[in-house]
Amino acid sequence: MSAAISNNRPKPDKVLVDIARYAAKHEIKSSEAYRTARLCLMDTLGCGFEALGYPACTKLLGPVVPGTVVPNGARVPGTSFVLDPVQAAFNIGTIIRWLDFNDTWLAAEWGHPSDNLGGILATADWLSRNAVAQGRKPLLMRDVLTAMIKAHEIQGVIALENSFNRVGLDHVVLVKVASAAVVATMLGATEDELINALSLAWVDGQSLRTYRHAPNTGSRKSWAAGDATSRAVRLALMALKGEMGYPSVLTAKGWGFYDVSFKGQPFKFTRKYDSYVMENVLFKISFPAEFHAQTAAECAMTLHPQVRDRIDQIKKIVIRTHESAIRIIDKKGPLNNPADRDHCIQYMVAVPLIHGRLTAADYEDVVANDPRIDRLRATMECVEDKQFSHDYLDPAKRSIANAITVYFRDGSQTDEVIVEYPIGHRRRRAEGIPLLEDKFRTNLARRFPAKQAERIFALCDTQKKFESTPVNEFVDLLAI
Repeated sequence: MSAAISNNRPKPDKVLVDIARYAAKHEIKSSEAYRTARLCLMDTLGCGFEALGYPACTKLLGPVVPGTVVPNGARVPGTSFVLDPVQAAFNIGTIIRWLDFNDTWLAAEWGHPSDNLGGILATADWLSRNAVAQGRKPLLMRDVLTAMIKAHEIQGVIALENSFNRVGLDHVVLVKVASAAVVATMLGATEDELINALSLAWVDGQSLRTYRHAPNTGSRKSWAAGDATSRAVRLALMALKGEMGYPSVLTAKGWGFYDVSFKGQPFKFTRKYDSYVMENVLFKISFPAEFHAQTAAECAMTLHPQVRDRIDQIKKIVIRTHESAIRIIDKKGPLNNPADRDHCIQYMVAVPLIHGRLTAADYEDVVANDPRIDRLRATMECVEDKQFSHDYLDPAKRSIANAITVYFRDGSQTDEVIVEYPIGHRRRRAEGIPLLEDKFRTNLARRFPAKQAERIFALCDTQKKFESTPVNEFVDLLAI
C-alpha cells in the first residue's frame, strides 16, 4: 500500500513568493527602463491603431453583450468602446498583438512582454475613473510604466531558462502570470492575495501552441495574448474578493504544474527580478514579421536591388540561420492565411526580395497570390549555423542572426549578406528610436485627426510630463 499523502496545507511555492514580493515591493531605479517603457507603450499602442484597420481583428472587439453599459468603465484606445476591465483587457490585448509588430523577448522561451499592457492599461484606467468619481486621486502614467517594467521582468526572467514551447505550451501562460501579478498589485492586493492570484494563473488551463504551427496555424495566435491578459484580470479580481489559492500549484507531487506540464522539472533561474528585460527588450521597427526573421528580412531588403530584375533567374537561396528559427518558422508547402505567412521565414524573405518591402498588407491574399513568391520559397534552403545558435542564447550578445546568399542559374551569385542584430535590438537603440517614433506618428495618423495625433505624440515624447499625466486623461486623448 502507498503511504497516504499529507493533507497539511503547504507553504507557498518559492516561485510564487518571489514574484509576489517583486511585484508589490521592489523599487525600479533604472531611468533607462522607464524611458524604454515609454517607447514600448507608444509602439505597442501604435501597433494596435494599425490593427484597427483589419476587419478580422475588429470583429472580435466590443462588449460580450452588445449594448452593455459600464459606469466608469475602461476605454479601448482608438475606439469608442467603454468596457469592464476584463473585456477591455481582451480588446486592448487583441489589437496590440494582432499584426505581430510590437516588442519581443527571445530566450529559452520567446514571447511579447508588451502583451501585458492589455490588462495593465485597462485596470489602471478603470481604477482611475472610479477614483476620480469618488473624489480620490487617479493613477499616473508612471504607475503604468512601473507595471509594464515589472510585467516584462516577470515574463522575461522566467523565459530565460525555461522553455514552454518544448513541452507544447504557448508562451501566453507567462502573460497570464505576469499580468496577474502586476494587476493584483495595482488593485491593492495583500501578499497572500497576490500569491493566490498567481496560483490561480498557474493552475488555469494553459494554451497549446497548436495555432502557431503547421498545419494548424491560425488567427488565434493574434488574440491568444488578449485572452491571457484578460484572464489574468479576472483571476486577480477573484483573489481580491477572497477566492482561495493553491500554494503548491507548481510543486505538488503528481498534480502540480511541474509534474503535469513540465516533465517533472522545476523552473531554473539565473537572474533576480529587477529591470533587465525592459532594458534589453527587442522592438519590431521595420517589419511586422516573427522576430526570428527580422534580420532575414533586412538581409533581403539589402539584396533587393541586386535581384529584383533577375527573380526568374534565381536557382537557389541559402538562408544561414539559428536553431530557433528553423524550429518554428522554416516552412514548406502551402500557406493558408496571413497568420501562416507571417510565421514562414521563406515568405518573409521572398516578399522583400521581389518588392523591396514587407508590410502587414503583404500577408494578405492579394499579395500572396503572386506566383513568384512560392517559386522563390521552393528554392530556399535553411541551414543552421551553430555559432548563430550559440550567440542567440549568449546573455552578452543575444543576437538574432541571419545571412542570405542568392545563386543564379548562370553560375553567378550575390555576396552573402549578414545581419546579426535587428534594428530594434538594444545595441542599435540610437539608430532605432527615431524610426520607432516615425512608426508611431504613422500609426497615429491612421486613426486620429492631425491635431489630435500631434497632441498625443507631443505628450508621449516628453518623459516627465508623460509620467505625471493621470491615466484616465491619457486614455481620453486616445478616444475616437
